[in-house]
Amino acid sequence: MTRVAGIVLAAGSARRMGRDKRLEKVGGVPMVLLAVEAALGAGLDPVVVVTGPEPLALLPATVAAVANPAPERGMASSLALGVAALPEDAGAVVVLLADMPRVAAAHVDALTRAFDPAAGHEIAVPVHGGRRGNPVLLGRRFFAEMRGLTGDKGARGLLVQHAALVAEVECDDAVLMDVDTPEDLKMVEPGS
Repeated sequence: MTRVAGIVLAAGSARRMGRDKRLEKVGGVPMVLLAVEAALGAGLDPVVVVTGPEPLALLPATVAAVANPAPERGMASSLALGVAALPEDAGAVVVLLADMPRVAAAHVDALTRAFDPAAGHEIAVPVHGGRRGNPVLLGRRFFAEMRGLTGDKGARGLLVQHAALVAEVECDDAVLMDVDTPEDLKMVEPGS
């Protein structure tokens, strides 16, 4: 069975939120921990959390934390650091975003079940209402390309470039809901 690792991208500056959104609570749990719980709950091993230069003290000891000293270079810089921290025997990775608090282990499980290189499904992406969302699973053959990405687009270009290898997985709207502003937070956590 393929070893599937996880990367949680949690290095963003949260300019639109005005405060550290990773620590904003949804259901009483900081959003970054909800992403970690989704990864661990789906059995991803290891789980690497890429933070900004300041460490996140609340991360469980079961995850590996990697600091991005210059997150202003964009999401791709965090993705490259996360991929570089993966073990040699990781056959695929699920990339989760720390600002998508409704993504759960079930969403991650659905992606790992869709990953089937023998059938030509080396990338798995969740879809809701015809729109692609997050998290995204990519097979090992894309790790080198992921380490070479730049800017703030993440791996989106790889999905376009390798469209024939993408398995779309129908999911609920949690895969489209990220939290960038206080208004977004109110949508996922009424009363916040």
